[in-house]
Amino acid sequence: MLVLSRKVGESIVIGDDVVVTILEIRGDLIRVGIDAPKSVKVHRSEVFEAIEAANKEAVAPTLEAMSEFASAIKDLPLLPKIEDPE
Repeated sequence: MLVLSRKVGESIVIGDDVVVTILEIRGDLIRVGIDAPKSVKVHRSEVFEAIEAANKEAVAPTLEAMSEFASAIKDLPLLPKIEDPE
């Protein structure tokens, strides 16, 4: 991890198009401004972790969903086997 010291008004450039600027220091809080293209997603770490957890939960199959799927397809007719043309 790169560790840098910055004063209020000073910036850090990341890549070609992301600029992080220290806006204010008040006690143990630091206000940081981030200038980045709309295509670059910027989140606080706790928000990012919550998004990741929600995404994982959304795509994880549940036992109930698997049971419903099995019930839905159990009576479907099987597709005929396609013979190899060789």
